[in-house]
Amino acid sequence: MRIGELSRRTDVPTRLLRYYEEQGLLSPERTGNGYRSYPESSVADVRQIRGLLDSGLTTEMIRVILPYLSGPGELHPPAECVTPRTAALLQDHIDRIQTRIDCLARNRDRLSGYLAAVRPEAGTPGPP
Repeated sequence: MRIGELSRRTDVPTRLLRYYEEQGLLSPERTGNGYRSYPESSVADVRQIRGLLDSGLTTEMIRVILPYLSGPGELHPPAECVTPRTAALLQDHIDRIQTRIDCLARNRDRLSGYLAAVRPEAGTPGPP
């Protein structure tokens, strides 16, 4: 498929798809006239890249682990492929995610406590 169709099917602008290619995240073939040609599997690849970016991974980190992903939530890199630097990058990211989770949980609990205090009766709307 050409880049326009991949863009339509993934809701990712063509400019961003070209950027993914520049970053080594996508590798389309080139047709005789120079157009990019993407295999069907690129749709899932782009969605996976978007999900990894949304989780806060950098394109550098994604480039390292992408070849070992076999599907969303499944990471199967051979142990020898996970360098100490890559492991440290991933651990740092895990730590940042946990910090955000802890902050969100504290905020949720505080807001729930506030809401319970101003609306003690379940289902009773608060002041306008």
